Amino acid sequence: MELVEESAYRFRIDRHGPMRVPGVVFAARALLPDLGEDRSLEQVANVATLPGIVGAAYAMPDVHWGYGFPIGGVAATDVAAGGVVSPGGVGFDISCGVRLLAADLSRDEFPRLREALLDGLDAAVPRGMGRGAVWHLGDRAELDAVLRGGSRYAVERGHGVEADLARCEDHGAVGDADPAQVSDRAVQRGQGQVGSLGSGNHFLEVQAVDEVYDEPVATAFGLRTGQVCVMVHSGSRGLGHQVCTDHVRSMEQVMPGYGIEVPDRQLACAPVDSPAGRAYLGAMAAAANYARANRQLLAEAARRVFTRVAGARLDLVYDVSHNLAKIEDHPVDGATRRLCVHRKGATRAFPPGHPDLPADLRPVGQPVLIPGSMGTPSYVLTGVAGAPAFASTCHGAGRVRSRKEATKTVRGQDLRRDLAARGVAVRGTSWRGLAEEMPEAYKDVTAVVDAAEGAGLCRRVARLVPLGVVKG
Repeated sequence: MELVEESAYRFRIDRHGPMRVPGVVFAARALLPDLGEDRSLEQVANVATLPGIVGAAYAMPDVHWGYGFPIGGVAATDVAAGGVVSPGGVGFDISCGVRLLAADLSRDEFPRLREALLDGLDAAVPRGMGRGAVWHLGDRAELDAVLRGGSRYAVERGHGVEADLARCEDHGAVGDADPAQVSDRAVQRGQGQVGSLGSGNHFLEVQAVDEVYDEPVATAFGLRTGQVCVMVHSGSRGLGHQVCTDHVRSMEQVMPGYGIEVPDRQLACAPVDSPAGRAYLGAMAAAANYARANRQLLAEAARRVFTRVAGARLDLVYDVSHNLAKIEDHPVDGATRRLCVHRKGATRAFPPGHPDLPADLRPVGQPVLIPGSMGTPSYVLTGVAGAPAFASTCHGAGRVRSRKEATKTVRGQDLRRDLAARGVAVRGTSWRGLAEEMPEAYKDVTAVVDAAEGAGLCRRVARLVPLGVVKG
């Protein structure tokens, strides 16, 4: 596949074959996928064939191979022009995202509290592949309330405070959720997992603000140099996975009736305004609300530990998803159009002045949370005016080695010892799980953020470094 270098951080895949729009890759050359090993750029070209797609099929600097869409993929379709929604453009872990909380505790105070805090978090945070959760729901009706209300319902039930909701994307819950479109199998998988971390690259990490690049914006976010923070990365668990599975199958069945052909069955789709499209969006919103409630419960578990061990408060900086499709208004060819914006492994990054931001953040823009790999820095960014790719940016470092390759390279015991020697305490559920998430399995997150900023997608506000991590 030929890439045309348009600028230092922008490459183009020209239209060919059934592509309706070009592909655009935001990355430094060193971050581009290995075309012999990673087919994610081929996936960018495939996404460009979707009915109703506008602008381009975009890839972020952390792009790598995924299901249907590449991870780090963004595409918008015009609803009024037969634009489609594709579950592959959201992924299996619907509304997987990041929540950042800031403590009234300084980095200097942390060493004396390290072991007690990490041991407390280790005990308080259910995680791994199996069951176990902070909140044990009574029946389907209560789960449906979570699917409709997300973080809002969790706060109503005493799991958090009203101030949390102002700092959540969508004020804590996606509208138009339809629990009736969530299958019984998905319900069974989700019933016992609200308030659980999961496995893989999910984590709860204690961090410190190591450097502030824009003090006025950091202050508006509630961050200062030397401050201890907690970052939570988790999603919709088995419920979201099942929702994706169910609706990919249903869309495969209806595509021929709409005359839709896609180059990859993993791009199964249906018009946004069709019954199948509306059913998926209703189920997706319900799963997204499950994910919001999940992170709300995990944050509350961390709050209780910090209060008990350190007498410290945790205030929410922001909670944002990076696997979602949303109906948004954006300018296209000089006119505002209603678009279905797919962000898969990509984060919404609204600029200053955006009407969807809470009043206290509107002057500075939306907090964008970019976790690094285990043992490496994370970044807080903000959206910028006039950014390309429908106000979207990267979501993390981006994987470059498979989990199998990682386990051949390092033992979990050795990795934990190495991280401890660097001042990062680790609590994991298995040695293999730790090895799978070795830092070298990911791209350099600083290089990814450099490319995202260089491409005009966002602007950095602060860098956070890890002090301790609880891994799924």
